[in-house]
Formats: sequence, C-alpha cells, structure tokens
Amino acid sequence: MLTTCKLALIASLAAIALVSGGIVAPGNMLVRETLGAGVALADDDDDDGGGNRGSGSSGRSGSYGAGAGWSGGKSLFPFRGFLPRRSTPRRPRAAAPAPPTRAPEEIVGLGISPSELGQLAAAGFEVLERDPMATFGTEVIKLRIPPGVTLESARQQARSVAPQAAVDFNHYFRPEQHPDAPCVTSDCLAREVIGWPEAQSWPGTCPAGVRIGLVDTAINPDHIAFEARNIEIVRLASDALPESGKQHGTAVAALLVGSATSRTPGLIPGGKLIAVDAFHRAGRQDDVSAAFDLARALDLLAGRQVKVINLSLAGPPNLLLEQAVKEVGERGIIMVAAAGNDGPRAKPVYPGAYENVIAVTATDRQKRPYRRAGRGEHIDFAAPGVAVWTAASVRGARPKTGTSFAAPFVTAAVAMMMASEPDLVPERLRDRLTGHAEDLGDPGKDPVFGWGLLNARAICDTKT
Repeated sequence: MLTTCKLALIASLAAIALVSGGIVAPGNMLVRETLGAGVALADDDDDDGGGNRGSGSSGRSGSYGAGAGWSGGKSLFPFRGFLPRRSTPRRPRAAAPAPPTRAPEEIVGLGISPSELGQLAAAGFEVLERDPMATFGTEVIKLRIPPGVTLESARQQARSVAPQAAVDFNHYFRPEQHPDAPCVTSDCLAREVIGWPEAQSWPGTCPAGVRIGLVDTAINPDHIAFEARNIEIVRLASDALPESGKQHGTAVAALLVGSATSRTPGLIPGGKLIAVDAFHRAGRQDDVSAAFDLARALDLLAGRQVKVINLSLAGPPNLLLEQAVKEVGERGIIMVAAAGNDGPRAKPVYPGAYENVIAVTATDRQKRPYRRAGRGEHIDFAAPGVAVWTAASVRGARPKTGTSFAAPFVTAAVAMMMASEPDLVPERLRDRLTGHAEDLGDPGKDPVFGWGLLNARAICDTKT
C-alpha cells in the first residue's frame, strides 16, 4: 500500500512537471539551489533591465529545451517519457508590437517666425513648448496638431506656412546597444585591439585635459568610475516624464572618462565630460529622445564650447535634427555617431548618416564586423564594439555590445587630437584619421568598415 502511494505521488509530480514545463529550467532558482548549480555573472549590479546578466555556465553539462527537459545531464524525472504527451498544440506567441517612431500629435520646427507661428495658431496648432536656441540665433518649437488632422497633413500645412523653416515630425531616437556579448577574458579591454595607449604612457603631445560633449540617457554620477568628479550632467527632458534608464549613459560616459584607478578606466581618464540627458522612459526598457530635445541638446553643448560630441543613438531622418547638426558642424564642432544595430541590410540611421557626422561601426576582438551593425557608403570608421568592458549602471562593470560603444573610441581619439592641436580643422582631422586607419575589407573606403579600423597608436605621436 505504501509503495502504491509513493508511485502515485511520484507520477503526480511528474505530470505537474510535464504540464508546467518550467520546474527544471536552468533559470529556476529553486532547482539551481537544489542541484548546487552555480552561475557566473558579470561583475555588475544593473537595475534597469535590458541585456543579459553575464555569460557564464550554469555548472551543469546538460542543456534545456522547451518541452524536452535536460539533455546531456541527469533528469529529475527519468520516467517522463512514459507519460502521455500533451495533445493540445501551443499557441504561437504573438510578435511584440514595433516601438513608436515618433511622438503622437506633435510636429516640431526650427526657424518659424512669429508671424508664421501666429498663422499656425489661427489654424488650430497649439504651442506645447518653445526654447530659444542661443547658439543658432533662433528658437525650436513643439506644436500639437489641430484635432481631426493627420500628422502628415499637419506637417505639410506647417511647411507651407513656414517654407524656410525646418519642420518635421517629432521623431524618436534610441540608444544603440544590444544584449551583452560574453567576455573571453576577465576585463575585456577591447582598446588593446587598436593599441589605445595607457594614460601613464601618453606622449607629451597628447594631453588629457579636453572637454567632450555627450548626448545620452541618464547617468549614475555616484558610480566609482566618476570618483574624479569630472562629469557634469544636464537633464533636458521634462520633469513630468519618467527618467530614462542609467545603463547606457553610465556605460558610455565611463568608457570616455572613467577613473584610471577604477575597474572601468576611461579612454581619457582626465577628460572633462558635459553630458546632456535628453532621454526619457517611454515604455518598459524603452528609452527615447525626441528630435525636439536632441536639437536643444546640441545647441546647449555648442554654447558650452565643446570640441567634439558623442551621439551613441540613432533614428530616422529628421529635418529639424539635420538643421541642428548642420549648425553645429559649421562651428567646427566634430560629431561622432553610432552606425546603428539594425543589421547589414537596414536603411541608414541618423544622425550618423548625415554628411558632417562621423559614423562609426563596430568590430570584435578579431577585427570582424559586428553582425548587427549597419552598413553603407555613409560609414566612416570602425572601432571595437563587441564585449567592451565598461561600467554597469549601479556599481561594478560588465561587457557591452553595439555601435554605441564603438563611437566613444573615435570620439576620444578626436578629443585628444584636438587637445594637442587646438587649431586643427575638421577636414584635416578627418584626413589624419583616414590616413592612419587600418584598412579592412575591400581596399579603400567600403560600406562595411568605412576607411578602416581606428588606429590609436597614431593619434598622438604624429602631426603629419
């Protein structure tokens, strides 16, 4: 009788496991504790979500497949195969809706005159926000479209009223990162691939005291990477909007100017960083910056007289942003942007694809192109962007992947070159970067690597 009860109990447990399909999953904490399995994680404490939590092994030789249990390892239920299979087919999981590409019911304009704004107001447009652009000598305006009018029609109407202004949708732009790639070493210092010099070995012609502009998400200023307090953070987004996550901005900022004594030394530890948080949290783990805020951020940084601006973000073409980029470029400020992670067949993304912006793609430690990086004739240079070791959002560090983390290498190189030669004009600087780049792929400029991989060994020891 006792044996019969035991068998019945075991059979019931096995049936429960079959139906739930999750009791022996590697991610189940109870099973991990029961089996004594360990998990190797990155040395981090991110709290914003997004990406993997490291790349280590679970300590078991088996693997887990949906509906199949462990293979190659010891099963908790070796008699599971004798139980009847589920006859009802699983419903296919619905595809997640695509994230929005623009703000609803809003258009933005740069250079709309007071009289033109009056005409638009009379037609039913409502001014939501306006901000003077001191550097550009005009103002940027955000308008709500009239009720019952489509966005396309409203944009066309505003363009006809203000033909000389840059009028467009209030497009969204997003950080360019992807789930973390595994580290093959304990520190993943990808800078070694391009010969980035240690701070203590910089030649005398390569000073560290440079001012860099950054437009990104929120940043954790209390991270030990910023113990030198060489970072100033300006939040542009409205206080009424949720703050963006700190993962992306903290990682990019630390990669640029992180303390030399921290676990995440920056490329220019003594550099001065002015970081503009122009993003807000639009949805679960969806950080966005509207074109309206990006234009304001560029104006702010131009007014602070930075020499180079890092833009590890991407989105669709936008007339307002294009005009702001043009205005900044005419002031001799270099802008460096991510090439995007939408894949090699994707359309070019912006601001990277604008003519006076340096677009940077990503490579791995073997100098191979990152498989998700964008391609095209607009690509200028390549830099390490796979498993780049940098700061986590709360404390510690972890590897980061994406063209977002390739762009800071070129930004740092530009900053050091301009610090050593303050009168270096953008055209000459581009020529120098091009002349010293390591040509990968087809000879000359190609759509995969641009002019080639950044050669950090040459950024400070030559002025030829």
